[in-house]
Amino acid sequence: VSTQPTIWLRAEGKAFERRTPLTPTAAASLADAGISVIVERSEVRTYTDADYASVGCSLVEAGSWESAPMHAYILGLKELPESTQPLHHRHIYFAHAFKGQAGWKELLLRFQRGGGALYDLEYLVDSAGDRVAAFGHWAGFAGAAVASLAWSVRHSEELPDFAPLTAYPDKRALIEHSHHQLSNCPAVPKAIVIGAGGRCGRGAAELFRELDVDLTLWDLEETRDGGPFEQILEYDIFVNCVFVSTRIPPFLTSELLARPRRLSIICDVSCDPSGDLNPLPIYNHCTTFSNPILRMGESENPLGLIAIDHLPSLLPKESSEDFSNQLLPHLLKLEAPEEGVWAGARRKYEQALKEL
Repeated sequence: VSTQPTIWLRAEGKAFERRTPLTPTAAASLADAGISVIVERSEVRTYTDADYASVGCSLVEAGSWESAPMHAYILGLKELPESTQPLHHRHIYFAHAFKGQAGWKELLLRFQRGGGALYDLEYLVDSAGDRVAAFGHWAGFAGAAVASLAWSVRHSEELPDFAPLTAYPDKRALIEHSHHQLSNCPAVPKAIVIGAGGRCGRGAAELFRELDVDLTLWDLEETRDGGPFEQILEYDIFVNCVFVSTRIPPFLTSELLARPRRLSIICDVSCDPSGDLNPLPIYNHCTTFSNPILRMGESENPLGLIAIDHLPSLLPKESSEDFSNQLLPHLLKLEAPEEGVWAGARRKYEQALKEL
């Protein structure tokens, strides 16, 4: 009996989600190693069905993972379709279920009832505790771009509103569009990035530097004393890139935002409004590609909040290639899921079950 696993790439159901954790090139590498790859058809994925077929993947209908063979790992990115059905398979995706987020209990109960298991991509970590595959750089880069576009719309008479957001062919196209929009504005914005030392913060800083924005970077040193931070009100744009794993004082509060402020755009790249640890407890639901900005504040000095939980989809091809390249070496080791990063993710899941 072959010990080689099967990887079943499911079609994403989330609106505007065009990324994939597995590119055709990576699928070919898995096939070369004797791992069979089944791919659900998708009309929105940034790679076509034909791209996968051309490297030898079997194509199946979207959503057919529910009847996949039991030894298959179901690989995806974003949440599973809403359902109460028990989950029988081993799933690999970003489930957002280990920090008290909305719906976590119901999801874990489905796994528990079905005897399946969750290997959450966020918790694939190496021996130093660092994540082995992350979209953070692209989330920060895209978040800073959307924030600058939103600010441009606010501060130019000529520019149309930019909703809905749509994907860009590559980062150069996104930079050029952002640059063009800013050139219609009378001044350059002042921006602050908090969490500037991580992948996400470095991505945001890279985009802002491309645009020659007046940039301030904060990391652990600057936030050590705990918020709320009145200084944030002195910037035009605030991008939050902090990865929070313990409860910290909020960076901003509704009371603080009621004071006189220059701040007009917030982009919460970390985007965890339903979690217990959210450092921006000023809103309670995400925004979307079709409706990117939550309008807050009084009409004479409005405040726009961007909180899209899949910003890298703005650059689906580059972000997918990068993520897939990071994940591939670990997918190649899936025949030994009791070792390495997979064992750690499994332990995280089993700890979470104990909290039910």
